[in-house]
Order: sequence, then structure tokens, then C-alpha cells
Amino acid sequence: MSAPSAALQRLRLRAELRKARTVARLTQRQVAAKMEWSPSKLIRIEAGEVGVSVNDLRPLLDAYGIRDRRKIEELLDLARGSRKMPYTEYRDLYSKEFLQFLALESSASIVRVYNSLQVPGPLQTEEYGRAIMRAYDKGVADEVIERAVEVRLSRQDMLTSGEREVFYILDEAVLRRQVGGRGVMRAQLERLAELAALPKFTIQILPFSVGGHPGVQGPFTLFEFEADEMPDSLYLENPRGDSYSTSAPEESGRYLERFWELEDLAIKERTVDILKALAARAEEGSDDLMRLLAPAEAA
Repeated sequence: MSAPSAALQRLRLRAELRKARTVARLTQRQVAAKMEWSPSKLIRIEAGEVGVSVNDLRPLLDAYGIRDRRKIEELLDLARGSRKMPYTEYRDLYSKEFLQFLALESSASIVRVYNSLQVPGPLQTEEYGRAIMRAYDKGVADEVIERAVEVRLSRQDMLTSGEREVFYILDEAVLRRQVGGRGVMRAQLERLAELAALPKFTIQILPFSVGGHPGVQGPFTLFEFEADEMPDSLYLENPRGDSYSTSAPEESGRYLERFWELEDLAIKERTVDILKALAARAEEGSDDLMRLLAPAEAA
């Protein structure tokens, strides 16, 4: 990927500031008192929820005992580059946790997603996106839906451009569920086939025939970053919209192993053909997914 994104620079700065405070053996409360800040300001900076200005960063680094000019300039550059985070204009629409998720997604060099409930946001067509959001809440305003669709399409453009690698595993239920009617579903399946044919963009299907599997515990997303100092990040979301994210190596490692297990169970070959076949049959009712493989197996 090219120059580090604002999100990645903020994440790197956050990690550096936490490390510097730990080395200086200072608590957040002690630092806040030195800086004449409220403790919540430092907590939000270290959590990556807000940026830190150059004017605030200079005395903060002094409080941590950082005197090396090259190191100071490096951190100041990170602060300058991290001011404009992606999707901040949608703060009234999304929670801070989901905005952080979007920031991680925009910065990752590898994205891995498993979903058993719906077509993931960045893969959705406009019509599918509108239909699924109305299914969430029938009273949602049209303006809210249109802004959310804008974000989904922007994420799709971002994921299909550049050098990042993207891996999606979709449960067969995602492809079977008729969201928005058969015409909408046909267009959605056709779009998935187009995406699956792109370089560095992999879509695999987990068929019903595998039975019980590790993914039954729910959808999850994993992000990996080019920067060595950036740990992998795990994001979970339940149907109520509550979210959980962590960079703990043990937990993200467990989910990476789970993703690899699902890859072993998923259909790897002829995914594009299967999606096209499902799309062609969408308006008349699809055949069993595994039957679509029968001609190739017979050959």
C-alpha cells in the first residue's frame, strides 16, 4: 500500500504514546495533572478516539522525557498525518466503535471476513443495502439509509482498489436469504460474482452440507497491517449492533485459526460459476448448492 493512512498513523501514534508513558512510569492521572488536562482527554488520545495537536504533543513528549530530536519529529509527523480520519462526517450516524472499525478497514493490508447472516456491507449493492437496513428498522429515515449506502459503496471502492488482499467466507444461508425480493437478490449475486473474479479479492462459500462448524459462533472480521508494530485486530458484532474489538494477540490468533478452519471447509473452486448459477436461478428458486458442483465432479 502507498503512504500510511491517517487511521494507521493515529494507531501508530497511540501505541507510541502508551509505550512512552509506560517507560516513564507515569499513570494516566499523573500525566493529566502534569498537562492540566482532564483524565478523559488522555484516555481518549490513548484509545485513538481523538487526535492530538502538535501544540499538545510537544509538552506531552517533554513530560515523558523524550529528548531525541529525530524521535520527536517522527511523532510530530504522525500527529500531523493523523488529524483527518476517514468517515468522520458520519459521526452522527455511527458509533465511535464502528468508526474505529472503518478506520482499521481503510488501513489494513489484509482483510478477512466471515459472515453467516447477510452479505457484508462492502459487498452489497445499493438495492440490497437499502432492503437490509429497512429490515433492521422499518422506521429508519430515507436520508439515513442513503447516507449509509454511500458509506457502503465507498468501502467497496476502497477494498477493490489498491494492493490490499481481501478474503470473504460467506455461509450458504447468506446466498439463500431473499433480501429485497428475487430481483434484488439476483443483482446482488451477480455483483458477488463480479467481485469474486477480481484479483486479490477472494469470496468462498461455506455450504450447508458441512454441518456444524467453528463459524456458528458468529460473524467476525480480522485486519492485518503492513507496519510491524501494528498488531492484528479482531472485530465482532452481534445482531443487536453491540461491538467488540481487540488487538490482543491471543484472541486475534484464535480467530485467525478459526478462519483457516473455515477456509478448509469452504468451496474454493468455481465460486464465480456457482454465484452466477445462483443468480440465474434466483427469480425462479435455486437448486441445491452442491448440485451446482455435480457436472464438474462427474467430469
